[in-house]
Amino acid sequence: MGIIAWLVLGLIAGFIASKLVNRQGEGLILDMVLGIVGAIVGGFVFNAFGGAGVTGFNIYSLIVAVIGAVIVLVIYHALVGGRRRI
Repeated sequence: MGIIAWLVLGLIAGFIASKLVNRQGEGLILDMVLGIVGAIVGGFVFNAFGGAGVTGFNIYSLIVAVIGAVIVLVIYHALVGGRRRI
């Protein structure tokens, strides 16, 4: 997968995960970074349980990336303290 595809997949996964975890985005850059890290974490978790990780720019990879991004966001909010924005 090319760098542009990783960035787009990361942005989409980070945005969806942010909406699932705290109902608001973290910002464009942080959503993208958390989504890319989430794709890596999701791939690792899926590989650990015998599944395939991120396989390309497709729906399955997006689901893997979103699950990984949710894991990363939960850990991020636990460490940062989950500040609430108004």
